[in-house]
Amino acid sequence: MFNVERDGSEIRKLRYDDDICVSCGICADVCPTSSLRLGPIVPIARGLIEMDAISVNSNTCVLCGLCSVACPFGALSLFIDGVNIKDGGNYPYWDIKSEVCEDDCIYCGRCSVACPRDAIIFERNLPKRQDLVRGEISIDDEKCIYCGFCAELCPPGAIDISNVPTSSVDVVNNSIEVDTTKCVYCGICKRICPEDAITEICSTCMLQDQIDVPEITGDTIISKKSCVNCSWCAEICPVDAIDITKPFAGNLGLVETEESVCKGDSCHACQDVCSCNAIEIVEGKAVTNLTFCNLCGACIKACPQSIRALTRTSMKLNNINSEAWNECLNKILND
Repeated sequence: MFNVERDGSEIRKLRYDDDICVSCGICADVCPTSSLRLGPIVPIARGLIEMDAISVNSNTCVLCGLCSVACPFGALSLFIDGVNIKDGGNYPYWDIKSEVCEDDCIYCGRCSVACPRDAIIFERNLPKRQDLVRGEISIDDEKCIYCGFCAELCPPGAIDISNVPTSSVDVVNNSIEVDTTKCVYCGICKRICPEDAITEICSTCMLQDQIDVPEITGDTIISKKSCVNCSWCAEICPVDAIDITKPFAGNLGLVETEESVCKGDSCHACQDVCSCNAIEIVEGKAVTNLTFCNLCGACIKACPQSIRALTRTSMKLNNINSEAWNECLNKILND
């Protein structure tokens, strides 16, 4: 993380958050003074060196804010007198989103498992098991021989047996207990008991009209700070409760020649830097799944063979009112 600050008639401060940065280099591409530099992103991604993906020359940076508005992921922020220019309304902004419809979400949690950036905060509240089943169970201590069959076969692990030696090696204190908060009154213990020591009655079916319909509550929140709009969550959601808008439209693929071919198995540099988990090695070649790719371009910068071709046809960056800024920001698209 770095901060560049300059005082004057107004206080300007440029803040960079390496934890958010995806190493795409867009900021360096648009910088009008070439003050930003993309570092060795492959060794950084592989954990071989510890340094920021982006560095800045504070002597040449004019704190114009172009890099801040150009970054689709919010890794750079320019503050003027303590106010982020993205909140002012006069600067360009990205019209992208990653939202969960709470009314449709069923709290299955699949999105949080699939997210490559751990950007989804997920919490699920299930009803208590004992509120969903009804029944009775008891164990006759005089008949029980403490063989342990019931405890070993109990599906929810509701039966606990202890065999504790006393001061005499010939005497053992036995105990058996049923945790009714876990018991589902399935009857397996009753059927397996060799001494008929267990009495069990399940009344769930007979009393189902008296049992409240189970309610599942929770929260599924996408952290805007960590999300890179890859759409893994939206694609895997079984009820289409997540809406993702990507920053770019376009295409990405390989352009191989006789001299330069993909060395996916031995290289996989593109795969290592991809923040979207969108690249896999198939038959020795790096293949990008465009469903999950956000076209950030980090893989282009990482490829040692320079055979990855990125085409951005449009971007969701709006409110570009300056012709000079428009010229610089259009460098994000294909030259």
